[in-house]
Amino acid sequence: MRLYLVMGSNNCHEEDPLTVLEGALRGGVSLFQYREKGTGAKSGQEKIVLGQALMSRCRSFGVPFVVNDDVELALTLDADGLHIGQEDGPISIIREKFAEKLLGVSVHNVIEAEEAVKCGADYLGVGPMYFTSTKTDLHDVKGPDIIKEIRAAGITLPIVGIGGIDKERVASVVEAGADGVAVISAISQAPCPTAAARELLCAVEKVLHVAKK
Repeated sequence: MRLYLVMGSNNCHEEDPLTVLEGALRGGVSLFQYREKGTGAKSGQEKIVLGQALMSRCRSFGVPFVVNDDVELALTLDADGLHIGQEDGPISIIREKFAEKLLGVSVHNVIEAEEAVKCGADYLGVGPMYFTSTKTDLHDVKGPDIIKEIRAAGITLPIVGIGGIDKERVASVVEAGADGVAVISAISQAPCPTAAARELLCAVEKVLHVAKK
């Protein structure tokens, strides 16, 4: 959970998403979410074909491949897991369909986090930490303090902070209680995805190393 890349083809501008992903994997990305939605996103068979190619890259690095929101696509691809939001249907029913797979849930407050735990989520994506233009359905910015509140409520599931995170903001998110960070543009739009991933991972591990002392 330390460095979680969320990406679709339209997040890469002129770059080939397969090239971006491979570079990011070489830089240390530990979990990947295929989020093919929004303006310019692929659909139908093209979406499936791209997903298969991205999943193949992940598996060659031993990194789990998770699909965003789309239950049928995750089943079609035989993905390693699914990540859902609060509007994607009953968590418990989706959990039954993915009994042996990773299930991540986006949460924005303690109540949603507690419900996700109750329904069998494997990890929580908490945010948005900061403002981001990547998502058009942006919830109110919460900041790292919401992670502190969730931890204070006794929730021990792995947490990644997401939303507007760059290498300068990693420390505040991890220090709040996150196990790692999830990013989109900080890697997908970086001049060198490998270098960007390495810098982000280094920032996460630096905080975790200090916390263990």
